[in-house]
Amino acid sequence: MPSSKTHPRAPLQDAAPKSGTACQFLSLSPAHCCTIVESINEGVFTIDAEKQITFFNPAAERITGFRSAEAVGRKCFDIFRTDICGRDCPLEEALHTGRPGLNQRATMIGKRGNRVAVSLNVAPLKDEGGRTLGAVETFQDLSELEELRRQVSQHYAPEDIVGRHPRMREILAFLPDIAVSDSAVLIEGPTGSGKELIARAIHSLSHRRKGPFVAVNCAALPDSLLESELFGYVKGAFTGAIRNKAGRILAAHQGTLFLDEIGSTSMAFQADLLRVLDDGVFTPLGANRAQKSDFRLVTATNLDLKTLLQQNRFRDDLYYRLNVVKISLPPLRERKEDIPVLIDHFLRKFNLIKCRSINGVSPHVLNILLDYSFPGNIRELENIIEYAFVACRGTLIGREHLPKEILEEAANEGRAPRPESHPEAEKIRAVLARCNGNRLEAAKLLSLSRTTLWRRIRKFGLKGGRKLKMRPLWPTEG
Repeated sequence: MPSSKTHPRAPLQDAAPKSGTACQFLSLSPAHCCTIVESINEGVFTIDAEKQITFFNPAAERITGFRSAEAVGRKCFDIFRTDICGRDCPLEEALHTGRPGLNQRATMIGKRGNRVAVSLNVAPLKDEGGRTLGAVETFQDLSELEELRRQVSQHYAPEDIVGRHPRMREILAFLPDIAVSDSAVLIEGPTGSGKELIARAIHSLSHRRKGPFVAVNCAALPDSLLESELFGYVKGAFTGAIRNKAGRILAAHQGTLFLDEIGSTSMAFQADLLRVLDDGVFTPLGANRAQKSDFRLVTATNLDLKTLLQQNRFRDDLYYRLNVVKISLPPLRERKEDIPVLIDHFLRKFNLIKCRSINGVSPHVLNILLDYSFPGNIRELENIIEYAFVACRGTLIGREHLPKEILEEAANEGRAPRPESHPEAEKIRAVLARCNGNRLEAAKLLSLSRTTLWRRIRKFGLKGGRKLKMRPLWPTEG
């Protein structure tokens, strides 16, 4: 093969067989074939017999993050890093056996450390005499398909949980250890903060992931219905029980049972649940024979269970059974730096689901959302973005696409006097003066993120200081 230094993509032309090819049948030259390969949406690269990359098309650059100039001449496993390279490499198989490999699934690690689900095909490259010169691999990015699959099936993993806040990073780092323990988990957090998403991620990481994930909202059902829903009942147990019905506890056998809003249940129900947790044995309503279920319990609450204990509204013995591992999710108003990445996450989600191509939000919209208190937390932000998808007909979400109540609150906040005498404002002003107006140094001294400091400077109407150099997250209007 010619040297790759002259032209990174030239070897594909020279490696083309001289007779009996589709190119010859279609009266296409090798140069035309190369143009076709460079224009397709699938990644394509070729290697020689020493596994050195000799060709790397633009789609391969886009999917992996490596430029052709970086890839050509490097070993394939240094660039196209997948979870099957070490144990079942399809390229090595093609080089040794001369046989192709089709429709193999793998997870690739991109240049930026991102994980990409891919489907790949491999075929040997041979000369006219049948000698294997190298191999070609084509691969397709399945990220969008995987995202759609997760949205439909709700089989969420930690990568679906978005957050840069230190507390969220700490939770994400701890999730795998929580998942393998099989201990009871209590998730605390305000409504809409993502408690069920955390529960589903724990289930997906655990050894029970092949079993069912059964979710029950305890606040949505009165005690009588909640007991029949969880324990099940037999025919004739009560008026209207015309057949046997298995409960959610039995349905969660070898899986995970998620009880949301556990703090809203009665003391009587809590006593019944405690008996089940002792040995997994329960009796359906109206039945004479007990049943057994092997499940992991994950509970969630938006109430402070310790306060309920003091008010004698929650059993202390049940509390200590549930509170083996506790995860406390902060409200969105305390993790404002996550708002930009959450917006980006919801934009990708709704672009996929609704087949749209909205590129981002305007700087004005971002400012409004950064200043908003989000009483409904992440769920409210998701609803705002979904509403904007309905209202927006272009590619950029502007102020006019936000819900009316959000704009009204932003206007009211704009008319409110700036609390310049606020103690926090004085502290920020003093630190800025100490740092000679350098906001980056001030953010470090205040233990704040750059975004949080910028937002609070705007909130208190502070002036002075050299602006932080921040990379824009979205295109500007117009």
